[in-house]
Amino acid sequence: MSDVRGMMLLPALNEERQIAAVLRGLAQWANGFEPVVIDDGSVDDTGKVARQAGATVLRHPFNLGYGAALQTGYKYALGRGMDLVVQLDADGQHDPADVARLIEPIVEGAADVVIGSRFVERSSYRMGLTRSLGRKLFGGLGKLVGLDVTDPTSGFQALNRVALELYARDFFPADYPDIDVLLMAHRRGLRVVEVPVQMREAPRKSRLHGGLRSFYYVYKIALSLWAGSGARPRRD
Repeated sequence: MSDVRGMMLLPALNEERQIAAVLRGLAQWANGFEPVVIDDGSVDDTGKVARQAGATVLRHPFNLGYGAALQTGYKYALGRGMDLVVQLDADGQHDPADVARLIEPIVEGAADVVIGSRFVERSSYRMGLTRSLGRKLFGGLGKLVGLDVTDPTSGFQALNRVALELYARDFFPADYPDIDVLLMAHRRGLRVVEVPVQMREAPRKSRLHGGLRSFYYVYKIALSLWAGSGARPRRD
C-alpha cells in the first residue's frame, strides 16, 4: 500500500462509542492511509474521540446527511491529491482486515469502483426482510440496465481518482447514495466490480432507510433507474 496515496473516509454521526476501535483497526490493516472522519453534526464527542485516536476530523456544523458527509470527504481527498479512497461506516460494521482486498482491483488497474459485498459469496450475514427485498429488487432492476451488483447498499467501497472526480459533482445525493450513484458511474463508463467481504451486524438500525424514509428511498431509486435505463455507458 505504500506506493499508493490513499485515504480512509468515515462518515460519522454520534459514534463516540465505536469510532476509536474502528480507527485502531484501520491503523493495523490500512497502514499508510490517512484516516479522515467526517463528523456530520454529531451532538456527542465523536469528533473529539476521533481526533484523539489520530484521525483528521472534518466537521459539519449540523447534520447534512450521509451523502453530503461522503462528498465532503471526496472533495477533501481530491484536494490532497489522493489516488484512491476507501469509505467505510464508523459504527464497526465493516472489517478493516478487508481493506487490502477492496483496493486490490484499483491498484491493479482493473476497476474504478469496488464494492465490498456481503452477498457475492455465502456468508453468515443476515439482513432484515424489508431491506433484503429492497436489495434484491434494485439489484434486479440494475441488471436490466447493465449493472450487475449483489450489494448495492454497501457503504464499504473503494474509489480511484476518476470516480472521486465524478462523485464530487453536483449530482451526488446528500441523503442516500446507493444504486443510483453506481448507475451513474456505470453510465459514465466506470468499471464497477464487487469483492467478498465480511460484515458484522450493525449495532443499531440504519438511520438511512427507516420509517417514512423507506418510501422516499424506493421512489428515488426507481426514478433514477428509469431515467438511466435508456442511456448508453460512456467514459468522460
